[in-house]
Amino acid sequence: MQVLKFGGTSVASAENIEKSCAIVRAALARGPVVMVVSALGGTTDALIGAGRAAASGDYRYRDALAQLQQRHVAAAQALLPPAAQPDITDVLTRGFSELLQLCDGIFSLGELSDRTLDRLMSYGELLSSQLVREALGARTAAVWADARQLIRTNARFGAAEVNVAVTRAQVQAFKSAHPGEVWVVPGFIAADDQGNTTTLGRGGSDYTAALLAAALDADVLEIWTDVSGMMTADPRLVSRARPIAGISYQEAMELSHFGAKVLYSPTIQPVMERGIPLWIKNTFAPADYGTLVEVAPPPSSEVVRGLSSIGNLSLLNLEGSGMVGIPGFSKRLFEALARERINVVLITQSSSEYSICVGVAAADVPGAQAAVDEEFAPEIASGRIAPLRPENGLAIVALVGENMKNHPGISGRLFGALGQNGVNIRAIAQGSSERNISTVIRAADVRKAINVLHEAFFEPAYKQVNLYVLGPGNVGGRLLAQLAKQQQHLQQQLGLQVRVVAIANRRHCIVDENGLDLAAWPAALAAAGPCTLEEFTELIVSRNLRNSILVDVTANPAAADYYADLLAKSVAVVACNKVAASSAYANYARLKALAQDFNTRFLFETNVGAGLPIIGTLNDLTSSGDVVRRMEAVLSGTLNFVFNNYDGSRPFAEVVRQAQAEGYTEPDPRLDLSGTDVARKILILAREAGHPLEMSDVQIESFLPASCLEGDVEAFYEQLAVHEAHFRALYDAATAEGKRLKFVARFNDGAAAVGLQAVLPSHDVYELRGKDNIVLFYTDRYAEQPLVVKGAGAGAEVTAAGVFADIIRAARL
Repeated sequence: MQVLKFGGTSVASAENIEKSCAIVRAALARGPVVMVVSALGGTTDALIGAGRAAASGDYRYRDALAQLQQRHVAAAQALLPPAAQPDITDVLTRGFSELLQLCDGIFSLGELSDRTLDRLMSYGELLSSQLVREALGARTAAVWADARQLIRTNARFGAAEVNVAVTRAQVQAFKSAHPGEVWVVPGFIAADDQGNTTTLGRGGSDYTAALLAAALDADVLEIWTDVSGMMTADPRLVSRARPIAGISYQEAMELSHFGAKVLYSPTIQPVMERGIPLWIKNTFAPADYGTLVEVAPPPSSEVVRGLSSIGNLSLLNLEGSGMVGIPGFSKRLFEALARERINVVLITQSSSEYSICVGVAAADVPGAQAAVDEEFAPEIASGRIAPLRPENGLAIVALVGENMKNHPGISGRLFGALGQNGVNIRAIAQGSSERNISTVIRAADVRKAINVLHEAFFEPAYKQVNLYVLGPGNVGGRLLAQLAKQQQHLQQQLGLQVRVVAIANRRHCIVDENGLDLAAWPAALAAAGPCTLEEFTELIVSRNLRNSILVDVTANPAAADYYADLLAKSVAVVACNKVAASSAYANYARLKALAQDFNTRFLFETNVGAGLPIIGTLNDLTSSGDVVRRMEAVLSGTLNFVFNNYDGSRPFAEVVRQAQAEGYTEPDPRLDLSGTDVARKILILAREAGHPLEMSDVQIESFLPASCLEGDVEAFYEQLAVHEAHFRALYDAATAEGKRLKFVARFNDGAAAVGLQAVLPSHDVYELRGKDNIVLFYTDRYAEQPLVVKGAGAGAEVTAAGVFADIIRAARL
């Protein structure tokens, strides 16, 4: 005997009903079949809506019933030839006439009791099963079996409890009366001792099928649905979730209890007791293997079998010194909840016995709070226990797997993966079987958490990284081009799936959680709506994507104001923008501390030497215990380019304009030539070396006449031309002594300064050409011969490459 159950989507239309009937006909080749069917998809909700509308005095229940009737009649007409339609049409007409009378009575009373609701909902399965029997019987002899005559329950309407012994006897009796025939049975419904219609809870059609399979000692129970088995995670949340081929009863029970909607959790117990295999299959892809649930599934190399979650959860925390060392408090708590028929989903208690925490459905909180506060009223009044304190807006995310038992490190990987993405764990529960580790988190973090854990346990080859790029200008545009070119390489060689999910400039923003097309972003951005920095930051926080990185490729001081908010949400920050790292030391230190506290990265390598690994080298020195005593550097590719190209043969202003045109200067070249930009850079290096300097501590020895720094950029160029003799004199004086002009940054004994120097050929910076930068680190280990970092220190391409490198560092945390 085989029991095949078909869910609402499998019988949602005439086309789907025919597919389900074809599956049953194929199964008949293997032996007798019991076919259990749900209501046509969406019917139960529509019936509940009609009942509630009637109870509230809303006449529209009549329209809802009429629409349902038309849908059923249309399905019958599509399934059956005209000559075979009258019988089922009579059944449907009679059924909807009864439904209308029932709703009219609800309307008159203005009340919808649980008993009446059960009767109302039962019509969905009663009518669909008779429609399916007619469709199946058109080619196969089939008998309709009323589940109310097979399954006996108590009178707890809405979620009745089954009398297994009576049910088995009634099923066996029906089998004796109908040997060898195909049964078509309505799921979800049953009857109590008085013959009143009861229901088995939402999803109860699965349970019906399991009860019948157990009563018949069936060879197999097949659950036909719209997915190809149980999945490693909810595919609506995790795009790369995959089917689980084999799973144990216990694992399936854990996953179904914790939100795996493909299977109603009470289904497993009846078949598990009798060792009946349970196969979950896809009506719309019957050739797919699906998931086979059995006593001993084939061994799996994966430690975790699947991930699941429960939403709409609240934690109830009972605490107080009056609980410590006093027996019976837990008993009283659970008894108070049981009297209100409140199901406890999760339990955790501190070892100090000072508090006990339970998880319940959010809808049960008012009743639970009232019941517990009443139970402990004397202790609350005396101050020995605090009133029950609910915490709402939570969810449970669970790891499930038989192989987790005695396997060290699973919890560590779980906590580490969540922690790196700023997912705070409110409570933890793990049974002694070690088959389930449950964590309570914010409901808003479920999607991120499930994806992070799926990556950690099922996708070790890939890590998804989500970039928010602010400032797609000269450098930002080159960065996006480099990312587009290297995406495949990053995934194949580094296991990083890097996606740019948002791009914003001063006016517009484009977003796509699946990753923007990096070949078409300019046109899309130009056509996008307005977006402020505050809105862009809120976008990053609200999307709450895993492994998120803000990439700030601007020089906007306002952008740096939002770094702290993002770091506190475990969003990494990669900043080409120098403002934050060179701001007040307290702010710099705060950002560094936030990155450490929230287990993320604040990286700004390009603040000093474009793509040169200057900060990285400095960090390696200090991290290994070396002490930086002195630094000497040329840190402006702009100024090095200018003084390498100025020889008096053409105006100084013309050389500066060339540097700006070739992309070597800041947007405002005065930042470079005034020494401010270099001062920021040596300040950042001094701070990274461990010295709490402020910008005011850096001595700037300017070579520009004061008038050059007045007015706008064009006025600056005009003044450069006015003072050409000054610049020519500087050059001539240096040349006469066999020296070259270099703008040098110095740090020594805690003091920093920047200024123009005429250097001799023996100096390390003398031969520095083009736009190159150089840094000399004098440390305890490199006391006589400095550690030198040298290379191109300006230009959009190399700066973009430096930002790219920081992105990879942040992604590989």
